[in-house]
Amino acid sequence: MLFESSSVMFVSVMFMLGGKPSWCQTNKMLSAQADRVMALGEWEERWREDQTGWHRPHVNKMLESNIEKVLDGRKGVKFFFPLCGKALDMKWLADMGHSVVGVEIAEKAIKQFFEESNMTYSEETVPALPGAKVYKSSERNISLYQCDLYNFSSAIEGQFGGIWDRGSLVAINPRDRQKYAALITSLMDKDCRYLLDTLLYNPEVYKGPPFFVPDEQVQSLFGKSCDIELLQSLDALTDREKARGMDFFTEKVHLITLKTN
Repeated sequence: MLFESSSVMFVSVMFMLGGKPSWCQTNKMLSAQADRVMALGEWEERWREDQTGWHRPHVNKMLESNIEKVLDGRKGVKFFFPLCGKALDMKWLADMGHSVVGVEIAEKAIKQFFEESNMTYSEETVPALPGAKVYKSSERNISLYQCDLYNFSSAIEGQFGGIWDRGSLVAINPRDRQKYAALITSLMDKDCRYLLDTLLYNPEVYKGPPFFVPDEQVQSLFGKSCDIELLQSLDALTDREKARGMDFFTEKVHLITLKTN
């Protein structure tokens, strides 16, 4: 036990210093959260009780600073938002002339997005997704699906030219990451530019969510079919993380594109 704790401490220091721990050391950190499971009902309950500390009342700064690399000169890009919540990023992109499709389990989050953005919307059933609903803006090209993310597919809305993943990969149950990566890559059009936000911290002091996702796992999930470029890394430690016992909290943004050969 002492050895394992020392190993985690060593890897934590490596991350803080910008070093690269071994895959074996990283696996020990991943194992700390491997069995952590959040049921869909728990996420819905958090929205009902307004326990949504992950929501930001402004456009995400990492998206703003990297949007030109995502767009790559393109106009009218079709964006996918997995586990979209009520992110203001969706309206921001739609206001720029892009279209947005999101998936979210919590009906309250979807309705609050439209209401707080002063948008009217329609509500429809989705024949291809029993039990699901889609909410569509009357003023912008935004469609938000209320359903289990893993029931969504390219058969519903086709493929996408852009994906913004802030709070999705880091929120799903760690044991589902391979299934998640397969879904996301299946939704990527050939020119898709996927912006992925990940978090590094000591998973032995906080069990998540949001969960610890190291660069090595991003590579293992997407590296076979995609090229991965680290665009930005910053110290995101705030009093919120310190209260959870963390002494470092690093946010990273990766640009992921399908390999051409």
